[in-house]
Amino acid sequence: MICFFVFLWMIKKLSERYQYSYSIFTQNILWYFLSVFIFSRVFYIIANWTELKYIQNPFEFFFMNDFDFSLIWGIIWFFAFLTLQLKVRKEKLEQYIDGIAISFLLVLALGYLWALLGWQVYGKETHFWIEILYTHSFTPIPYQVAIFPLPIVYSIIFFILFCISYSLSLFVHLRSLLWYLSFISIASVLLIFEFFSGKYDIFSQTLWINMTQIFSIIAIVIFTYKLFQAYRSGEIKENTIILK
Repeated sequence: MICFFVFLWMIKKLSERYQYSYSIFTQNILWYFLSVFIFSRVFYIIANWTELKYIQNPFEFFFMNDFDFSLIWGIIWFFAFLTLQLKVRKEKLEQYIDGIAISFLLVLALGYLWALLGWQVYGKETHFWIEILYTHSFTPIPYQVAIFPLPIVYSIIFFILFCISYSLSLFVHLRSLLWYLSFISIASVLLIFEFFSGKYDIFSQTLWINMTQIFSIIAIVIFTYKLFQAYRSGEIKENTIILK
């Protein structure tokens, strides 16, 4: 919930600079929350079906004690609902996307820090001399040795990317450029550091990558192609705007 409201605060802060309507989010705040909550939980269950298929009570699918969600599918369904709204309002996604990308980076930095405290994200055994040891008696983490501090690394990297993107937004006056670069960066970080994750899903058990990495690869390919295509067509130059 903290991340949700921080996201809205940053969206509002950037609305004047990028000249988009902040009310599109506040007037539909319940639907955004439900779409992200439900689908991120559903696809987390699908990815971890080998363990969660034994759930007998349907309410446990949503009212659970592990608080685990699929980050990728949460983002996908956020954009799915936003795209549907924009079509109804006959507006373009490009008008909103830069502010959303910067806001997501801030939320990711906070979210992964909270995932450290809640044990939802953790690494595996490594020997880089930066490992941390979980000693709490109720921790669900199966490792008895010091492991890679994955949520801390994620939080630091995404906060650095947020600072860079936010600073660039003050000087770079090209609409859509920052969102391409931001999401390519997010996908690249997830692709690389998920190899240090101590958690497994149905994909990583049969392949050498998990669900997050699969969609990260797809995102990198799509956004890189879109960026190249926009540059070749002159779309980025044509969409030059003066930021406030």
